[in-house]
Amino acid sequence: MHAYRTHTCGELRATHAGETVRVSGWVHRKRDHGDLVFIDLRDHYGMVQIVTEVDGPVFNVIESLRSESVVTITGKVFARGAEVVNPNLATGVIEIRAENAVVQSAAQELPMPVAGETEYPEEIRLKNRFLDLRRETLHANIMLRSHVIASLRRRMIDQGFTEFQTPILTASSPEGARDYLVPSRVHPGKFYALPQAPQMFKQLLMVAGFDRYFQIAPCFRDEDARADRSPGEFYQLDFEMSFVTQEDVFAAIEPVLHGVFEEFADWQGKGRTVSPLPFKRIPYRESMLKYGNDKPDLRNPILITDVSSHFVGSGFGRFASIVESGDVVRAIPAPGIAEKSRKFFDDMNAWAQSEGFAGLGYATRKGGEWGGPIAKNHGEDKMTALADELGLGPDDGLFFAAGKEAQAAKLAGLARTRVGEQLGLIDKSRFEFCWIVDFPMFEYDEDNKKIDFSHNPFSMPQGELEALESKDPLDILAYQYDIVCNGVELSSGAIRNHRPDIMYKAFEIAGYSQQEVDTNFAGMINAFKFGAPPHGGSAPGVDRIVMLLADQPNIREVIVFPMTQKAEDLMMQAPAPATMKQLRELNIRIIEPAKG
Repeated sequence: MHAYRTHTCGELRATHAGETVRVSGWVHRKRDHGDLVFIDLRDHYGMVQIVTEVDGPVFNVIESLRSESVVTITGKVFARGAEVVNPNLATGVIEIRAENAVVQSAAQELPMPVAGETEYPEEIRLKNRFLDLRRETLHANIMLRSHVIASLRRRMIDQGFTEFQTPILTASSPEGARDYLVPSRVHPGKFYALPQAPQMFKQLLMVAGFDRYFQIAPCFRDEDARADRSPGEFYQLDFEMSFVTQEDVFAAIEPVLHGVFEEFADWQGKGRTVSPLPFKRIPYRESMLKYGNDKPDLRNPILITDVSSHFVGSGFGRFASIVESGDVVRAIPAPGIAEKSRKFFDDMNAWAQSEGFAGLGYATRKGGEWGGPIAKNHGEDKMTALADELGLGPDDGLFFAAGKEAQAAKLAGLARTRVGEQLGLIDKSRFEFCWIVDFPMFEYDEDNKKIDFSHNPFSMPQGELEALESKDPLDILAYQYDIVCNGVELSSGAIRNHRPDIMYKAFEIAGYSQQEVDTNFAGMINAFKFGAPPHGGSAPGVDRIVMLLADQPNIREVIVFPMTQKAEDLMMQAPAPATMKQLRELNIRIIEPAKG
């Protein structure tokens, strides 16, 4: 018999009754019934019930075990009586009567429980992540992650992509987020950078003649954490293709994402559906108008409408003056709110103020009768005309966001989401994908009073060189696109600008000289001078994909060893000071920041 196990804790069934088996695992729970002691023994594969009588040969060993001690049990499998079968356990029709027990590792008192799903402070969980990972939901999330990555890799290979690995130690990039720098020992005073993404390398692979590349790529950015972004490092499904149009890129990656989400849509019995192929294409400007952002949650049926024209010369002076000054009024329908109290509207207004806005206007409606100061001053007939244009019912109300277009769009987008959540309109049983396309190539930087790139400076402008030379820069669109699912941006991508003449012109419009381009992007621009194919790609975030599939609100719940929001690893105590010996080898002297 094997030293530790003949079976895993999750595989024993009624067919094993009568067999002598050996299992090893962690003591999940212990229950003392006086003449009997039960323990639930857990390993990676499942759980099985162990029982010993008070006069049994291993009673003293089992009775003394603490939770999470590791023990090897040898005993005979017995079928449970019908009245004590546990239908919630795969092994619930049997139990093992312990004949021998060997404690492999006795656990001390736990800093947090493993059994159950009790919420614990982040600091305790991350400091004891090895315990946290034993908990059922988190353990399952990490296994889901592994399965998702395997599925992504398999599907990319089936689509004709080849996996390559790109460098981890590379040069710092002047664009994008803040780099993590690595000092060089053999080149004093010089630094490598960890890659924010394999962007330049994957484009150079296309220049090198490899046609379809992908990798599950680690990326490193020194940026703050948020719910859908981990500080420090993250992983993405990075891919690039040669001789492709934007539609070719969509056609290649859509079956991969759709297939993965369909494969795991029923994870833990959730039974969710996935939007059909092809995914919707929504132009950027349309998305900003209808949804108030460029990552719309299409499960929410509410659509924002520009109603500025309705308030020209309106009796509601505030909106009239806003429109006359060239700003906008956006309306957010609130279906079926006739029975809501005044407090609901006041709470929405207070919420808007807490988000940094002046407030959120509203108009109530019940049985076709309008209420609220906006409706009173604007007039019954004009409100009804507005409601008819929006297709509102007699018990549907409205919220209003007014002001400069960008701020009104932002408030309207946030309000759309909040109204959808408050009224229970968001269908949690669906995965709704869309592409946001036709991003503007340039935008006006109010702070620096200049035109700058709005998205990715290496994207191909629609209309190519002719557009750059003949059009207003703020009217030029780019072959840039984002893939969005349920309001979460999975990735940005683009058809790349592979021609040096177009690149120089695009950067010239943004205020960069040819010499600056040659200096800052030498590797890429030099490669393009020796024959580069048209190419494009994207990089959906693996962490975000798993977060959506696991139905988790925070990305740390699908990462094995995440950092805190301050980018600290509490378990390994990183970052940590370097020793003087290490600093001397690197020719580095630490300068303490000024106090105060």
